[in-house]
Amino acid sequence: MLIVMKPGAAGQEIDAVISVIQNIGLRPHPMPGATRTAIGITGNTGPVDGRRFENLAGVAEVIRVTKPYKLITLDLRPEKTVVRVGDATIGGSELAIIAGPCAIESHDQAFAVAKAVKQSGARFFRGSVWKPRTSPYAFQGLGEKGWKIISEIRQAFGLKIVTEALEASHIDLIEQYGDVIQIGARNMQNFSLLRKAGRSKLPVLLKRGMAATLEEWLLAAEYVMAEGNYNVILCERGVRTFAQHTRNTLDLASVPAIRRISHLPVIVDPSHGTGSAYMVTPLARAGVAVGADGLMLEVHNHPELALSDAAQALTPTEYAQLIRQVLAIRDLTTPLITDTPAQSQAA
Repeated sequence: MLIVMKPGAAGQEIDAVISVIQNIGLRPHPMPGATRTAIGITGNTGPVDGRRFENLAGVAEVIRVTKPYKLITLDLRPEKTVVRVGDATIGGSELAIIAGPCAIESHDQAFAVAKAVKQSGARFFRGSVWKPRTSPYAFQGLGEKGWKIISEIRQAFGLKIVTEALEASHIDLIEQYGDVIQIGARNMQNFSLLRKAGRSKLPVLLKRGMAATLEEWLLAAEYVMAEGNYNVILCERGVRTFAQHTRNTLDLASVPAIRRISHLPVIVDPSHGTGSAYMVTPLARAGVAVGADGLMLEVHNHPELALSDAAQALTPTEYAQLIRQVLAIRDLTTPLITDTPAQSQAA
């Protein structure tokens, strides 16, 4: 259920509605917008009688939600969410670039890549301290040693750190050393991890699962938001299909599809989406052209020596060329890309 307040509704009126929701044992989710505030309701196990809210001061209308998700929809927040990470943003006018190695391997490797990322004008550095690998014998990440390197990069270059949590205890460490919690494709439906991330004050970057439908992906975001963390970034990273010419199939159609449904920012990862370095730049260009709010890119100073995902890593030179191209496309397409009016998600 959504409660839409009147434009100009007073703060006391909004607080009064929130109080009523809490008093009947439910959880309110106020979403201030440019012209009005909407309040989502979660925690109910059955239908909620909306008539109790209709005559409260400041209430414009009460909408019964028929879709499985409530908080990610444009019905709740018609304005696009802009996730702020310090002085950087994802979902705003600036194209967000999140770049770095698949995994932190050494001080020299991480600093060489961070220097290239900083020189490109990017604001975010990605690098995994832990790695979920298909084989138990593959490189699993540096673990605790990686945090020291991450901290030094953050201090030396002023880059915002995006790194992956594999389990709930990792989130506490990311809150101490990082800036954005990444939930990887293999953990998209790890619901205890999603709930823990939802109780964090850090933004959450949620990657699409390898075989996840759009609805399943959005419901995973709903898990995070239902805990009170509304700073969620969706990341399309390819899905498993019958295709053999790429590691995954990058579903660029998901970008406009999400923009039609949700206010959350969506970025594209063409590195995991293709698995081949020669495909990364063309798919990055395409991702920006269809309206992605940013890109996640893997860069390595010596890809041939990379301990994980070597085939998809760009060299610093290739990365710099990609950035010039996607920024040019962004400049051309920004005036053309407008949000398609959403089909009503409520009835």
